[in-house]
Amino acid sequence: MIEIRDVTPDEYEVVGDLTVIAYVGGGFVEAHDPYTERLRDTAGRVEKADVRVAVIDGRVVGSVTIADPTSPYADVAQPGELEFRMLAVSPDARGSGVGSALVRHVLDTAYDRGDRAVVMSTQPSMEAARRIYDRNGFVPVAERNWHPVPGVELTVLVRELV
Repeated sequence: MIEIRDVTPDEYEVVGDLTVIAYVGGGFVEAHDPYTERLRDTAGRVEKADVRVAVIDGRVVGSVTIADPTSPYADVAQPGELEFRMLAVSPDARGSGVGSALVRHVLDTAYDRGDRAVVMSTQPSMEAARRIYDRNGFVPVAERNWHPVPGVELTVLVRELV
């Protein structure tokens, strides 16, 4: 069974490492890219957003950062939307439903808050994650796509809730 809950301080390092491994190991971010430090900084994320972990048999196997539009971790969320980012699943837990459980948790959180939609940004190369988003009803909104750095375009996906 997959348990989804808030990260605890003693798990910050594990979550940071897991997130870097997912992004660097997946080929989405270069190891030397300064963004890896932001991926690793779980404590910093917790101060300005919500970080949830997926736990199986007492072991953290995934995480996600959830940000409302006022958070510095929200890049594309507008009022009435909840944004998630830095979805990461341990390589040995991929295919076990962890990513889907985390995305469903975000959708449930947004619904409980009364938000009208959930938004997120993704790269075309994140094919496995994209399958999860597609299965959960996320659709691309091309006019909201953006470039965090020159040469990198992120696709914005939206899941309406109402």
